[in-house]
Amino acid sequence: MSDIRIYDEAEIHERIASELPRWIFADGCLRRTYRTSGWKGTLMAINAVGHLAEAAWHHPDLTASYDQVTVSLMTHSAKGITDRDFELASRIEETVMWRPSVGSALEGTPDDVRFAYIQYE
Repeated sequence: MSDIRIYDEAEIHERIASELPRWIFADGCLRRTYRTSGWKGTLMAINAVGHLAEAAWHHPDLTASYDQVTVSLMTHSAKGITDRDFELASRIEETVMWRPSVGSALEGTPDDVRFAYIQYE
């Protein structure tokens, strides 16, 4: 673990501000709460995060309720925030909040509450 950089609090706040503006640093973790439109969206977000975490072999703590999922990241073996946490947080953010761009061949979820599953910001 000696070759893994552990960021200090000031560096963490700088990186959050520049790379992950919807994330916070709290209780020693990078943290983000995703609002969903209900249980279906919560499960979809959890599964997306779970897939990414398993593929990265870096596992966040997840807290779920009916309409939200909170992701907390810290490199437990290093007892701090490392590049692993920032990289996985970035990938989670990109994946969970992804939508097809305007002009894409993909339609995207209809703007109808019957199909809503995540609250895009």
